[in-house]
This record gives sequence, C-alpha cells and structure tokens, in this order.
Amino acid sequence: MSDTIWFRTGEATVFSSDGQGTDAMPEILIGSVKGPAGNAFANLMGQTAGHTRMFAIRACNQQVKPATIMVPKVTIKSTEYVNLFGGPVQSAVADAVLDSVIEGVIPADQANDLCIIAMLWIAPECATNPDLDRKDLYRTNYEAMKLAISRAMSNSPSIDELIANRHKIVHEMYDPETGESQW
Repeated sequence: MSDTIWFRTGEATVFSSDGQGTDAMPEILIGSVKGPAGNAFANLMGQTAGHTRMFAIRACNQQVKPATIMVPKVTIKSTEYVNLFGGPVQSAVADAVLDSVIEGVIPADQANDLCIIAMLWIAPECATNPDLDRKDLYRTNYEAMKLAISRAMSNSPSIDELIANRHKIVHEMYDPETGESQW
C-alpha cells in the first residue's frame, strides 16, 4: 500500500469558449478519511441555505471513489443553477475523479481511504443564459478538476517555482503595480 496521503491541495482554472462564461476554477483538498481532510469532509455533510452540497456521482447509484463532495463557491439562488451544479458540473467532476484513479494519478489502492472536497465555481449568469453551452461547462470543469487533482497529488506548484515566479506572475484580477484588473 502507498504512503498515507493526509492533506493535499490543488487548484486550476480552465477558460470557457468565447462568450460562454463557463470558466471553471476548482479548489480541492484530498486526504485520508482518518485525518483532517476526512474531518472537514464529514463536517460539510450538513446543508445550509443557498449552499447545497452533493456527492460527485457519475449516474444514479454510481458515486465515485474517492468520495468527493462538491461545495459551491457562490450562493445558489435558483433551480436552474442547481440543475447546472447537479448536471454537467457534477458529471464532469465525477468523471475527472474516476479518470484520475484509472490513470494512476490517485492511487487505486487508496480510493476507499481518501476523500476529496471540491469547491466549485459556476458564474451566476450561466443559470439564466438560454444559450449556455452545457458541453463547454462540462469540458471546462472536467479539465480543471483533472488538473487540480494532478497538481494536488504532485504538490504543484513547488515552493521553488513559486519563489522563482514571485515577481514575474501577477494575479489575473489584480496587478499590485497598477492596481488594475488584468481582464
């Protein structure tokens, strides 16, 4: 059996097709169900108004392993939003988790002993967009979740990379030199 994975974090951003607003930005925690990640996972099992949490499932009766709980980053205010969160986004996250096990990124021999907390973003305007490309919403969330898992499992970026890029890379939504958004 592999070494115990106690607490690994990862994040990724995958941008949408032009004009869709279906960018995906998961922030995840992966760790043993017997450690702090498992404790946090269990504490998220309750519901709070506007923040529906759900397991990542591929289909009814097909919950993925490691157990993955999806937590919205924004307040859910409509059935349309719930349908996106529990439809293409849930499907994408579940597929990304399972594919990460199949590809060996997550050790299969630990699949029942790990859990994943995935904080997920869906732009609120997606819920009211009649022309929303649900396939693109699936694509961005699938790609971003796989990348976030890969980064968590490989401890990426490394501290050396972060230090080397400290003055080369700025946050896309705020440049401390200019005080402006990069978008």
